[in-house]
Amino acid sequence: MKRKTRILQLARSDEAREIDFELDFLRSLTIAQRFRLMKKKTQELLQLLEQSGHRRPPQVIQRS
Repeated sequence: MKRKTRILQLARSDEAREIDFELDFLRSLTIAQRFRLMKKKTQELLQLLEQSGHRRPPQVIQRS
C-alpha cells in the first residue's frame, strides 16, 4: 500500500496545528515503521554530533 504525501500549508505559523499534523502522521505508522524512523533519526543525530566534534574520544591534556 502506497502512502499519500501530506503537506501542511498554513497562512500563518500555528505551532499547535503543526504538532497535531506531526502526531497524526506518527499515529498512521506501524510499530515497525516507527522503530525504523527512530533508528534513522538516531543515526542522523550521531552523524551531526560527530561533524560538530562532540563525539570524539576524550584526549589527554597535559597540564603545565
